[in-house]
Amino acid sequence: MQLRIDALEGHLAKTIAPLYVIASDEHLLALEAADKIRRAARANGYSERDVLTVERTFKWGELLAANQALSLFGDKKLIELRIPTGKPGKDGGAALQSYAKDLSPDNLTLITLPKLDWQTAKAAWVGALQQAAVYIEIPSIERPQLPGWIGTRLAAHGLSADRQSLDFIADRVEGNLLAAHQEIQKLALLHDPGKLTFEQVHDAVLNVARYDVFKLSEAMLAGDPARLVRMLEGLKGEGEALPLVLWAVAEEIRTLLKLKSGMAQGRPLGVLLKEHRIWGPRERMMEPALRRISLPTLEGAMRDAAQVDKMIKGLRAKGFAGDAWDAMLQLALKVTRG
Repeated sequence: MQLRIDALEGHLAKTIAPLYVIASDEHLLALEAADKIRRAARANGYSERDVLTVERTFKWGELLAANQALSLFGDKKLIELRIPTGKPGKDGGAALQSYAKDLSPDNLTLITLPKLDWQTAKAAWVGALQQAAVYIEIPSIERPQLPGWIGTRLAAHGLSADRQSLDFIADRVEGNLLAAHQEIQKLALLHDPGKLTFEQVHDAVLNVARYDVFKLSEAMLAGDPARLVRMLEGLKGEGEALPLVLWAVAEEIRTLLKLKSGMAQGRPLGVLLKEHRIWGPRERMMEPALRRISLPTLEGAMRDAAQVDKMIKGLRAKGFAGDAWDAMLQLALKVTRG
């Protein structure tokens, strides 16, 4: 039977089936579902566990043997079959159909698959599994759904946040649910239950190894050359990767250039900021930065960034003296001073 992921916990509280299939490309959700089944199996006396992974050298007889083998201690057994490609092949398909018809009452089997393409989903072995198993197909969480998913996960920790904060987290994790999960865990550790402010979310999510690199962009937007110089010297002294520093600065220059160009065409800044998903403290810094920095300066800075990139790669660059770090400083100061 087909079972929705959100109904799994209720199902396991009432009964446990001999065969479960989880099909999904969302690794975090698939792992959580499998963990729930494992916990239920242990609670119901399935104390032994065999794990089989279908690789190039895998012999399908191993699955049938695991199903037929008696436990050394007479205990019930959990058999996990992992098919990373989702394509068991002709022999595997036949073995799975046979397996589904002859489930041992002493075993619980858990089969994990990626999301199946439309052609594979029509295969006979898939139909056999769907008929014999509790079949859990977990859909991908698309970008429009991600803020809501994050909000639900925060609520499980007694936390809440406004839509701006949820969108900010969603943008930072780029659709990676495991990364989102880690950020939610971090917020739960840092803050007591209640509503989070945007500043709390912003500071926690960016408080990673690249945090100072992003702060460098803030110094540039604020027009604070002394702070910019201190931060660049600090990053250099700590051994930060110069390509990462250039990427952060160039991304900020590129964003400023898009905003400035849009304003030159008569478009309102508020509309442009929304389009480019710029919120919070960074949003407040944009208007004074754009008043200070001219369009020709930004266009020249983008060309200079390409030259700094050449220097980092050991190539000759135009208009810069010294090493690549010196060139990076000249580039950042050009934008900082406007």
